[in-house]
Amino acid sequence: MKAHSGTLVVDISREKVENYEGVYQCTARNKHGTAVSNNIVVRQSIAFSALRALLEGSPLWSKEKIKPIVVQEGVSLVLPCRPPAGLPPPIIFWMDNNFQRLPQSRRVSQSLNGDLYFSNVRREDSRSDYICYARFPHTQTIQQKQPINVRVLNLDAINDTMADFYNDTDLFSEAPVDERRPTFLIPSGSSSSKMVLRGHVLEMECIAEGLPTPEISWTKVSGDLPARRTSFLHYNKTLRIVNVSESDAGDYRCTAKNQLGAVHHTIHVSVKAAPYWISGPPINLVLAPRENGVLTCRASGTPKPSITWSMNGIPIENSPKDVGRKVEDDTIIFTEVQTGSSAVYQCNISNDYGYLLSNAFVNVLSEPPRVLTPANKVYQVIKNHQALIDCASFGSPIPKITWFKGSRSISLDGDPYITHDNGTLEIHVAQAQNSGKYTCVARNSLGIYENHVHLEVKEPTRILKQPEYKVVQRGRSVVFECKVKHDPSLIPTMTWLKDDGELPDDERLIVDSDSLTITEVTENDAGVYTCIMNTTLDHDSASAELTVVEATPTPAVVYERPDPPTDLELTDQKKRSVQLTWTPGDEHNSLIQKFLIQYEDSLHHRGHWHNLTEVPGTRTTAHLKLSPYVHYTFRVLALNAMGFSRPSFPSRMYKTDPAAPDENPTGVEGFGTEHNNLVISWKPLSGFQANGPGLHYKVMWRQKALDSEWTTVTVANNSKFVVLGTPTFVPYELKVQAVNDHGDGPEPKIAEGYSGEDLPIAAPENVQAIIVNSTLAEVHWDPVPLHLIRGHLKGYKVYYWRKHSLHKHNPDHMEKDILTFSGNHTRGMLPGLHPFSLYSFNVRVYNGKGEGPPSPTQQFKMPEGVPGPPSSLLVSNPNLDSLTLEWGPPHDRNGHITGYTLKYQPVNNSNELGPVEEVALAANETSITLPTLKYSTRYKFYLNAKTVTGPGPAITQEVVPIMDEAVASRQVDIATQGWFIGLMCAIALLILILLIICFIQRNKGGKYPVKEKEDAHTDPEFQPMKDDDCTFVEYSDNEDHKPLKGSRTPSNGTVKRDDSDDSLVDYGEGGDGQFNEDGSFIGQYSGKSASRDTAEGHESSEAPSPINAMNSLNSFV
Repeated sequence: MKAHSGTLVVDISREKVENYEGVYQCTARNKHGTAVSNNIVVRQSIAFSALRALLEGSPLWSKEKIKPIVVQEGVSLVLPCRPPAGLPPPIIFWMDNNFQRLPQSRRVSQSLNGDLYFSNVRREDSRSDYICYARFPHTQTIQQKQPINVRVLNLDAINDTMADFYNDTDLFSEAPVDERRPTFLIPSGSSSSKMVLRGHVLEMECIAEGLPTPEISWTKVSGDLPARRTSFLHYNKTLRIVNVSESDAGDYRCTAKNQLGAVHHTIHVSVKAAPYWISGPPINLVLAPRENGVLTCRASGTPKPSITWSMNGIPIENSPKDVGRKVEDDTIIFTEVQTGSSAVYQCNISNDYGYLLSNAFVNVLSEPPRVLTPANKVYQVIKNHQALIDCASFGSPIPKITWFKGSRSISLDGDPYITHDNGTLEIHVAQAQNSGKYTCVARNSLGIYENHVHLEVKEPTRILKQPEYKVVQRGRSVVFECKVKHDPSLIPTMTWLKDDGELPDDERLIVDSDSLTITEVTENDAGVYTCIMNTTLDHDSASAELTVVEATPTPAVVYERPDPPTDLELTDQKKRSVQLTWTPGDEHNSLIQKFLIQYEDSLHHRGHWHNLTEVPGTRTTAHLKLSPYVHYTFRVLALNAMGFSRPSFPSRMYKTDPAAPDENPTGVEGFGTEHNNLVISWKPLSGFQANGPGLHYKVMWRQKALDSEWTTVTVANNSKFVVLGTPTFVPYELKVQAVNDHGDGPEPKIAEGYSGEDLPIAAPENVQAIIVNSTLAEVHWDPVPLHLIRGHLKGYKVYYWRKHSLHKHNPDHMEKDILTFSGNHTRGMLPGLHPFSLYSFNVRVYNGKGEGPPSPTQQFKMPEGVPGPPSSLLVSNPNLDSLTLEWGPPHDRNGHITGYTLKYQPVNNSNELGPVEEVALAANETSITLPTLKYSTRYKFYLNAKTVTGPGPAITQEVVPIMDEAVASRQVDIATQGWFIGLMCAIALLILILLIICFIQRNKGGKYPVKEKEDAHTDPEFQPMKDDDCTFVEYSDNEDHKPLKGSRTPSNGTVKRDDSDDSLVDYGEGGDGQFNEDGSFIGQYSGKSASRDTAEGHESSEAPSPINAMNSLNSFV
């Protein structure tokens, strides 16, 4: 035995081979158990013995001289070979002295045992070198028998010849040989039997003699021959069926027939089977302590095999007893296995024709989980491609694999993720958002193991600008562009090919990152150039052709389509083929590239021409394969660079004979339109495919599970058949065979279908709802058994509706929502639910027919959620430094309101927010007064409601506190004081002086009377003043947001005027009220504030306006 190996080497060079003949078996053992091999039979080859005998001088065949054989012409003859036995058997063949095989035919053929049979002999069969050769495959040697001399004479020649040797006695005095009915040379009698093993090759032969030579045919009495496994050899004398199965058992009849009659022989074939696996050999088991398991050794055979079990090579009945192990025929059941009970079990299945032996290791192992996939492995995949992330694990008990992504919030279960049984996570169509860190968790009762991997989804590689077809003159340069977009993290490699091969090694070909340049182009550069952009994950390619033309101008050549071919002739006419020849027409300066052959079937499609085949332009003949039962007419078209020629004149008609169909209908399917029927449909054959008249169909069906006999009906002129009275939704096996007046088509394939569906009769059970959060619930149910669905399971539907809110005095809502979960789901999410509400729901299964009954209606309560925003927020009683806010409760309370939170902060002119003040309010409050606000400052308020779950969204409002009437009246009282009047008079005097100075300055540049200015309305002082020139607004603290006196600030934050004309603010704003101390002056030089911004473009270039000067003084005061 070889060291460190289980190989046994036997050196027989110095020993007798017979000493080592026998049965060998290998045994391998360690601390876990013992395994044994199959029996290995060692026998000495008979051919080897014969070779050794030959080398020692003993020939294979005896050297005695074989007497010449003299036979009368027309009789049968058998030349025996009788080769010596060999293991494996020798291969027999007959040759002559020149080592040429002897010709064989229907009349002369070799039998399976090597003998040479003549159904009747002829004069030309006379020869002296009929030699039988035997080739032994094992030793690769060939031996020959002594030559046999055969002389075939007619009756007179035989009598003359024999008279010289037998005293003028006429040996053949009977009448000359006449024609005769066939008789079998082998086998003998009218019937025989033959046994063959399943999976082997069945060969049966019938050799008959007779004159004329009989023809042999075969049929199966009890059915049809398996077309795909059957072949006929030796001129139909041998029937060969490969891969024999039990269905091949039965009676086979061979028939020998000539003009004078026929003879039959029946061979009864029985099929036996050595043991074979039904579901494969038993597989190894890995069990954890106290787990259960089953070891199955399921096989079949004919006759039924016996099954024996061994443990560690010892018959199990002689092995140590184990209360947790129970043997039941082909199964061993393990119950609550214990540590230390690991062993190797052998299953031996045998009958008279063979045996099977298999080892299975039952390993009782207690191991915490381990993940075998390397940690932090990076998977890269192209976008929109499949991504597979591995999590190979080991442990006992078998670990359960759970996948998480990112922060491990929820497990990855459901679209787009699929977790396979081996732990692999599949993303069918990977997208960019699928990139990230993934965690696979392996868990069993002994522990938990985590492993982290990473997925990177890359952008695909795409050629944005492909190379284009180029025509270039010889000696010029050409550039092929190939611009590519690829993922920036992948390293691309650009490769150029010419005619699918490497680029020539030529310095004229310059390859850049995104182009190929060819300088000084020659004729050899013509071809197809392909750019291929490869990355480590994908690639893209594009091609373009380069055509090189002569640089010098050439005389104009007229190119035209070719003339049509002529002189069509049909030769070599056979049943399924014919040869068509023709004469090409004028090419018109463009080589003919190919010929297109078309046909018309005047029997089925008169007037319609169909393409049959194409041949190169260098050929003028075509061997055409034809179909039966077609009236063919052919025509030919020629093609050059300019296009197709006109069709040739049609050939003469060629009619093929009818035959049995060559094919069966396709698209066979079965379905039901009612609960008690089965509709079998198929795609019918065309008239061209029918191969003959009388096309109809054999429609066959049977229930799949029952394995019953086929029911057959004949259907004509239709492509479907309805089977009535079928059980509901039962699988059927279907076959449709084409038949015409000349026979049956090939054995049809078996299709599967189902009878009609009916509504499901059961509702899902164990229906329950699990609250996930205040707006999401998960519904669970047990799947309905398939036999109660009574159809193809389409999925489940969850009907749910909100009965009412859990607040008091809320009406019921009966509007139902439906969520459909396609496939065999057992749970589903109900999103978008209303918090703090009572819901009802039920679950129904549905199939292709419709929905089943609902499950009992159940209810669940949604917990409180965060409330919606308050329904309103209004401002009332605004004062100089205070205001009152009023609000309404939220429309969507989503629970019990526990209070409100009010936040507010000031906003300056640049919209910057100041510090936030926060006030907590009770649930029953609907208003609040804020007393300490800053005068004329804009505030932003935020108000939200709260439940026990948390605060809801806020409603916002902006407002500016304003003065009340009392303050405004006090300001008017100040304006009536004497000191104020004096001050105003001084200001008026100063303004008058300024006006005089202004008029003097104007008169120096020209005359500008006021009357002309009033008529022309062109002076800027008469245009409405802009807001920027109304300096009275500087009186307020806030230029942008200070409201007018006497106004009210509504809830939407807008400021409105009232009808008071007494406020000083009106002076600054230039409103409808007029300055009442010098009305005539103001009336001439001031405009309405509503139209001030139309004169903006004139103010910078004119002299100062007296009105502006007055406004400035008033602002200063």
